[in-house]
Amino acid sequence: MKKYLLASMLCIAPNILLAQVTVTDPWVRATVPTQKATGAFMQLTSKTDARLIEARSPGLVTEIHEMAMKDDVMRMRQIDGLDLPAGKSVELKPGSYHVMFFDIKKQIKEGDVIPLTLVFESKDRKRETVELKVPARALNNAVSVNPTEKMHSGH
Repeated sequence: MKKYLLASMLCIAPNILLAQVTVTDPWVRATVPTQKATGAFMQLTSKTDARLIEARSPGLVTEIHEMAMKDDVMRMRQIDGLDLPAGKSVELKPGSYHVMFFDIKKQIKEGDVIPLTLVFESKDRKRETVELKVPARALNNAVSVNPTEKMHSGH
């Protein structure tokens, strides 16, 4: 019996050890009827140094993006990944890092739930996949963690 218990624990242990990233307060900005793109926002915290390397959602083009000021102009661009320093929360928020959804076929309304898969890679190249069901918040109700922060509506 002890052998079976030990074997079971060894099979489960790699999955437990791999769960290094915590996702907090994920949300998607709701859209207007003809809008073809929107953003997803959340806080990511990794126990060890890691990197967000992929985001995907069924039926949508999904990319990791960054907004940054360059030559006095706010620019948005796709990035190939986002570093997550060990123990530090990295916030994906309007006007900063975020996940973009493109080719939206149907309006995303407040209360809708969007499936989102995030793929993280550790320094030793081990990958962790996190499956999320992300709620949509209304355009006028999509408050970030910092309620005094002005919302970016350029998506």
